[in-house]
Amino acid sequence: MKKPVVGTKTMVVSPHYLASAAGARMLERGGNAFDAAIAVSSVLAVVYPHMTGLGGDAFWLLYRPEDGTARAYNATGRSGRKAEIAAFADEAAIPVRGARSAITVPGMADGWYAVHREYGRLPFAEVLEPAIGYAADGFPMSPDQYEHARKHAAMLAGCPTTAAIYLPGGRAARPGERFVQRDLARTLRQVAQRGRSGFYEGEVACEIADYLAAHGGLLTEEDFADNRGDWVVPITGSYRGYEICQLPPNSQGFAALMALHILDRFDLRAVEHGSFDYYHLLVEAIKLSFRDRNAWLTDPAFHSIPLDRLLSAEYAAELAASIRPDRAAEAAAQPAGSDTAYAAVVDAEGNAVSFIQSLYFEFGSGVVAGSTGVLLQNRGSFFSLDPAHPNCLMPRKRTFHTLMPAMVFQDGKPAYLLGTQGGEGQPQTQLALLTRMIDYGMDPQRAIDEPRFVWGRTWGEATTELKLENRISEETAQALAAAGHDVRRVAAYDGIVGHAHAIAIDEHGFRIGGTDPRCDGAAIGW
Repeated sequence: MKKPVVGTKTMVVSPHYLASAAGARMLERGGNAFDAAIAVSSVLAVVYPHMTGLGGDAFWLLYRPEDGTARAYNATGRSGRKAEIAAFADEAAIPVRGARSAITVPGMADGWYAVHREYGRLPFAEVLEPAIGYAADGFPMSPDQYEHARKHAAMLAGCPTTAAIYLPGGRAARPGERFVQRDLARTLRQVAQRGRSGFYEGEVACEIADYLAAHGGLLTEEDFADNRGDWVVPITGSYRGYEICQLPPNSQGFAALMALHILDRFDLRAVEHGSFDYYHLLVEAIKLSFRDRNAWLTDPAFHSIPLDRLLSAEYAAELAASIRPDRAAEAAAQPAGSDTAYAAVVDAEGNAVSFIQSLYFEFGSGVVAGSTGVLLQNRGSFFSLDPAHPNCLMPRKRTFHTLMPAMVFQDGKPAYLLGTQGGEGQPQTQLALLTRMIDYGMDPQRAIDEPRFVWGRTWGEATTELKLENRISEETAQALAAAGHDVRRVAAYDGIVGHAHAIAIDEHGFRIGGTDPRCDGAAIGW
């Protein structure tokens, strides 16, 4: 197992070492955590294009000591004006790939600009400088990107503008080979020079809209020009005296709060970590929270979501009482994507940023729009075509979002920043990390390194399996199967459980960082 990285003043964690280094570079130049986080985010959009990109969405949780409370920014895009159920009358569902799956405006650039305008210290162009450099000059192909490009080569080859970038010479660039994205560099320069208008107005927006129109897509220039994210108040829950902050809907963050409220009714410290009881309780709490999440989660501007009831102590007690200690409950599953990147930054002044971004499925829609270099997300494909469903497709609507960065407070100050890639697995991994750090006293790195699980849908597969990394004992796996869990053993450090990262701030003010051994990440602090 890796040792945690400890900094006396700063910490940056992300799923790619170049992104972490870019954040550290901004801090060394005198930037703050917000500058560093934007640098990390923009570099991830270049060096982890199978997981995230300028054509995707993001959620941001931010804290400044002088404010004394967390603030959040919802940088997720809405569907276009033409996105109506009737537009897919000849299809059983919204396609998950291709131009017709790209029906929501990317929110990424808007998020960078909004966070920087509110909190940034360094010039915006300087903060985006590392990302532009890696796009223009290239970087070493990561093993993770290579494996995903190889796996999805047929899909990538289906769009010539995508294949030209991601399958140079007809094949995926191998690990260590230089991977260059000059068109993306040109688009990033537009954003660096003109701010959000460099993406949502003018030639970039025009070219994306024209390309989609020529290939059956629905987004227009007007949809891009109208796009704006929102500053929102985080929703909160409690666990063992800690305050847990999540993004409100359209994020699934409330599902993690519900599950934590359920677990707060059990004395986990009396339960052996890694035992049948430990995993059974976590999985059953997740199932119960997912039941309500699936029934309610959508854009709250279109459909009322009863968060007061869902997050109440009374409801948590009711759900906790329904858990059978020796038997798994039945639950339905739905398909969901999982390509995501989580990162966090804490600086010497105590500023803290926990953020997450995604293209939805790996490589999103699979469509690079013209010569922009922008790989568009397919997040809108999760809308339902059932007009009675809360998450039904409508114009100018945000869809159900799996993204959910977390920030945990103790005595009014950040104690933990955490999150993970992994769609359906995100609240599950957050439960594992938080219980390990809070109930069992693990540092972030050990909490991440310990074997993990994921129940239900992930990577687009509809299933109710309970996937267990094979480092979980055979005795525990057999006990879970005997209780009715549909157990499947997976690899020791399987990517299917996601890529998690965390920062703890201890009672001495030290910043303790952990990154996932399943990815190419790094924790950098001093």
